[in-house]
Amino acid sequence: LSNGTVKHHMFLLLRLCHDFLSVEVAARTAHEATMGNHGQCCSAGTRIFVQSPIYDKMVQRLKELAEARKVGDPFAEDTVQGPQVDEVHFKRVMSYIESGKKEGARLVTGGARVGHKGYFIQPTVFADVTDEMTIAKEEIFGPVQSILRFDTFEEVVERANATIYGSSGGVFTSDMDKAMRLAQAIEAGTFCINSYKCAAVQVPFGGYKMSGIGNELGEAGVESYLQTKVVTMPISQKNS
Repeated sequence: LSNGTVKHHMFLLLRLCHDFLSVEVAARTAHEATMGNHGQCCSAGTRIFVQSPIYDKMVQRLKELAEARKVGDPFAEDTVQGPQVDEVHFKRVMSYIESGKKEGARLVTGGARVGHKGYFIQPTVFADVTDEMTIAKEEIFGPVQSILRFDTFEEVVERANATIYGSSGGVFTSDMDKAMRLAQAIEAGTFCINSYKCAAVQVPFGGYKMSGIGNELGEAGVESYLQTKVVTMPISQKNS
């Protein structure tokens, strides 16, 4: 949200981990998808759906990656994560973290302020998140990751689509048939397979539902700057 209004593009990553593809690759990608730019990114991934057989392993790895993330002075060479943009937004993100705790999500790591000055927040990971929790339904725009468990293909499609947003989704799987079926089934403007690269200047960048109308980038992005004009005139009809 921005100034109380819906932004043109709101991104929600659906990270679906299937079968036997490398958990390490999926975990690192999901970590960066959430935490990049301190979570202050329109394409930040916040909902991480993980299939039950690899759930515990993924939660543990995402915890380790979050705890290894260096938070501090953005001008320091070894810093990975700086502060949130201002005090208002800092308090907003912290309120979401508190709501996660109160609503029963399991705080795996983080969840607190870093230091006493500035607006630094620990990279935060919640597990055992359920669909009705606030942190699973709303855009946090901060370094907060929600991990949800799923079992079946049909189940996760229904749950992933049960949102007012629909800009971006992604899947990690070794089954390309499932990947393509998900790409068609998930209601999102962009869908990534075994990666998370949401945008390129050559292709349209837009969303479904409350994630915006129209597109940026690509030929479709140029169209929003153009105006169509229709000119009509009568022509005489000759007898055939």
